[in-house]
Amino acid sequence: MELFTYLLVFLSVGLVGMIFTGAIFKKVTSFENPNERAAHIAQLIRNGAMTFLHKEYSILAVVITAAFIILSIGFNLAAAFAYTCGALSSMFAGYVGMKAATRANEATTIAAKEQGERAAFLTALLGGSVMGFVVASLGLLGLGVIFYLFVGASRIEFIRVLTCFGLGASSIALFARVGGGIYTKAADVGADLVGKVEMGIPEDDPRNPAVIADNVGDCVGDTAGMGADIFESYIASVVGSIALALSAFPGQLHYISLPIMLCAIGLVASLLGLASSFIFKLKISAMLHKAAYVSIAFFIAGTYLYLSMMGMDLTLFGSIALGAASGVIIGLVTDYYTSGKPVRELAEASKSGAGPNLIYGFSIGFESIVIPVCSIALIVFISYEYFGGLFGVSLAAVSLLATVAITMSVDAYGPIADNAGGISEMSGFGPNVRAITDKLDSLGNMTAALGKGFAIGSAVFAALAMFAAYAEEAQIPHLDLKDPLIITGLFLGATLPYLISALTMRSVGRAAWKMVLEVRRQFHEIPGVMEGTKEPDYERCIDISSQSAIMEMLLPGIITILAPIVIKFGFGANGNMALGGFLAGATVSGVVLALTMANCGGAWDNAKKHIEAGNCGGKGSDAHKAAVVGDTLGDPFKDTSGPSLNILIKLMSVISLLLATV
Repeated sequence: MELFTYLLVFLSVGLVGMIFTGAIFKKVTSFENPNERAAHIAQLIRNGAMTFLHKEYSILAVVITAAFIILSIGFNLAAAFAYTCGALSSMFAGYVGMKAATRANEATTIAAKEQGERAAFLTALLGGSVMGFVVASLGLLGLGVIFYLFVGASRIEFIRVLTCFGLGASSIALFARVGGGIYTKAADVGADLVGKVEMGIPEDDPRNPAVIADNVGDCVGDTAGMGADIFESYIASVVGSIALALSAFPGQLHYISLPIMLCAIGLVASLLGLASSFIFKLKISAMLHKAAYVSIAFFIAGTYLYLSMMGMDLTLFGSIALGAASGVIIGLVTDYYTSGKPVRELAEASKSGAGPNLIYGFSIGFESIVIPVCSIALIVFISYEYFGGLFGVSLAAVSLLATVAITMSVDAYGPIADNAGGISEMSGFGPNVRAITDKLDSLGNMTAALGKGFAIGSAVFAALAMFAAYAEEAQIPHLDLKDPLIITGLFLGATLPYLISALTMRSVGRAAWKMVLEVRRQFHEIPGVMEGTKEPDYERCIDISSQSAIMEMLLPGIITILAPIVIKFGFGANGNMALGGFLAGATVSGVVLALTMANCGGAWDNAKKHIEAGNCGGKGSDAHKAAVVGDTLGDPFKDTSGPSLNILIKLMSVISLLLATV
């Protein structure tokens, strides 16, 4: 195909995705809530979410401006504009996804009240699909335009502009994920420790001053934060793969464009997968899985047809199929360890107190990494040896993320369902409506765990693709473990994920303590709050979470951005080799730690919910109190520190690839 034909394909599919997203966004945001109390609660959540986003984006605007100036001086205006486009695309996706999620939550609540379970489920899924499809569509459009404009430029310039686009997405993702994670967990921990443990009131009780901030946190952390995270992985995997294709297949457009074409095929497959949820009358517990599996099936079939039609090397299809399968493997293992038998055993262990709960929870997290990490290692080895070498490995990364639209839709469904339960409780809709929203929320907990597993798996493959591209550009044929320079970089890199985790955990602790003090103050000093005759000062708790998140997100972000630069130039002429070891250490260490944290947190959370459902003594029992302690630790594990490591390893890889072009 001609270059212009590729542009038409990319633009056409991307615009179809954006039109679809716009239509659903309009449908979701045009909802008129007939219930005054529910509308009031939803408005508080919406205002809190958008207030935080505006504050966060005002800080990020300064970051973008500074980066634009630095890149303009250090490289050229094309690189600076590419960075800005990547950053603004990520911010726009977060904004649109947040707007949709904070309207879909009240629509889901009313659908549960007036139409029943299935209508509520489909409403939440549609709301989540806005985030999924805007991420995939914007990524495809941005990459397609850059490909068309710069593929004819010099190799270095093409890679540099692509990398800067990825760098823009990555830098925004780090701040959005860390800031959103600190926000949501400060509110969650404060609400649980004082409301549930000290005062003995139910979750989502409107008397709890932190309950609105908690619901806002679900949106800013698990919708906008996760969206930025996945968008960054999506871009990074394609950038790394194109850089490798330029080396392996110089001048061959059909191979160089293949990573972006896989994204186009994946977006179409995701549309078909989402449509299948509305066409086939399945149980709602099966619909989310089926939508993802249908999308993957269409993607694999479409990819095979495209490779055959273009007369390309069909051995590459093996890597593509393996990459698509890896997401399913990681998701199933994550589901088992965070929702299956280990969780029930963890709940039983909680009968003996908080100590056994913590010990058993850690053991689950440590064990849960074995199958995913071994699977990733095996897929990398097979792809390299039999299905296309380094380029094959990078295509596995792209194929894992190609159906990101449906994967992100399923993940964004979770916080919408969770918010619907909160709105139902605070609006006094009664046990029948709450039973429906609780069922949807339970399904959302599963999708959230799967989403975090997918995010970590995608981070691994994207980082590997970027690392391989960096090694090519930096002319590093291999890393010699007898070289003290490599060993030094390896250990420094392995240390960084622990440092970032320490900072983010401590940030959550400081922010949560401020929230605890404020909630206690309102319960004891504001007459009528505990009795339910006076509405708490929700805005004060939202402000505490917002201010804490904005301030605390800066240091981890600055360290992550500066670390590869310091290693590169700190070691002088041998900087590239030291940086190679540094990236290898950070990737391995970060992946294992992120998986452990995500699965520990998911197991502790669902063990608590298993007890609250009436098992092992039920709410208020000693087992329940122990499980709340475990969940308090698990919350920042799975929603702040763990997710931040996904972005850490990708962002450092993107920066390193850019440095290799110097």
